[in-house]
Amino acid sequence: MNDRSPPDAFDDVNEAVGAEWEAETTPYERIRHVIAHTYDFVTAATVAEDARTAPKTARKHLNTLVDEGFVTTTSGEHGGAVFRRSPESLVVEQAADILDHYSSDELVTRVTELRDRLTDLQGEFGVDSPEELAVEQTNQTLSPDTSTRDEIDPETVRKWKRLRRNLAFANAALSIENAERFVDGDHNVADDSLPA
Repeated sequence: MNDRSPPDAFDDVNEAVGAEWEAETTPYERIRHVIAHTYDFVTAATVAEDARTAPKTARKHLNTLVDEGFVTTTSGEHGGAVFRRSPESLVVEQAADILDHYSSDELVTRVTELRDRLTDLQGEFGVDSPEELAVEQTNQTLSPDTSTRDEIDPETVRKWKRLRRNLAFANAALSIENAERFVDGDHNVADDSLPA
């Protein structure tokens, strides 16, 4: 026989954490946090629910974030506005993270390595991109001549796409670093000295 008593009733942990988050942050901060992790278009009401605020408040702050370039918007299925994190803000965030972890010299070396690996893949498969590789694979599958059919590992395609994405982010980081260096180092450049 078991003489243990049943456990005490407990509050919903998610609700407790949500209430604490709501108490410690402003609606703007919660909305920015929610939309920072939103990559598909959603309504202001959806953001409001996740951010524990009213749809009208969410819409107001989302429009502010659109003006700041952090969010992009379009018309939804029924004509209302829908929102998601802007690709530009994602690129800048990723580039800033890279700059926090790598020096300029390390980035240049990394860019060279990534370019070399992409060139190797292009040479190995005789196409310029993973999308062309997929088309080539489909054409081979549909071809009546099965002797030329080579099975391409899906992981190779994913790897190629990752390499290309990483190269784009590394290049963006270098571009931002160069632009910041120009801005920080050339305070005395006259506007008329810039090319038109």
